[in-house]
Amino acid sequence: MKPGKFITIEGSEGVGKSTNLAFVHQWLESKGLEVVVTREPGGTPLAEEIRKLLLARREELVDPTAELLLVFAARAQHLHRVIQPALARGAWVLCDRFTDATYAYQGGGRGLSLDTIARLEQMVQGDLHPDLTLILDIDVSLGLQRASARGQLDRFESETLAFFERVRSAYLARASAAPNRYAVIDASHPLDQVQADIARVLEQLLGAC
Repeated sequence: MKPGKFITIEGSEGVGKSTNLAFVHQWLESKGLEVVVTREPGGTPLAEEIRKLLLARREELVDPTAELLLVFAARAQHLHRVIQPALARGAWVLCDRFTDATYAYQGGGRGLSLDTIARLEQMVQGDLHPDLTLILDIDVSLGLQRASARGQLDRFESETLAFFERVRSAYLARASAAPNRYAVIDASHPLDQVQADIARVLEQLLGAC
């Protein structure tokens, strides 16, 4: 059986990931594809428990290396229990964040070594990488305004403007280094235009299958 495709949606806070994830899901299913929708950190009961640990606001300062290891622990469980089995049976997997988020948040935002992240990436996922990564890009100040309007902020959403500027720069640097895998979508445009841009990228991927 032909393996399925792996699509991830990335971006910093307030870019509209949830809305556009739902659009991609519906678009793919309209083409007759089996689609497994999941998220990181999370995707399995154990990984969702780790997600709660990572997002909870707390008085104790979280060491960046501890944070990084928790992210990859959740990812290892998620990969082996959800992502790899789905791809193997021919389903398409649509994931809200994946390893690019680790390079952006823990690498760019926290300043952790990219080499360290790369070693953990190789250990946990080997040669498995998304077939397509959609990066929803927006001015950081506007994104944070949108995120704040949703209600109480989690531990990551409460970070500084400078932190998110570094996150955005890390995402764009990764897209620039591997343009065949990434599509940067201007998320500041009206929603119908954003989704038309996404649909064009999806058509290209489906046409290449």
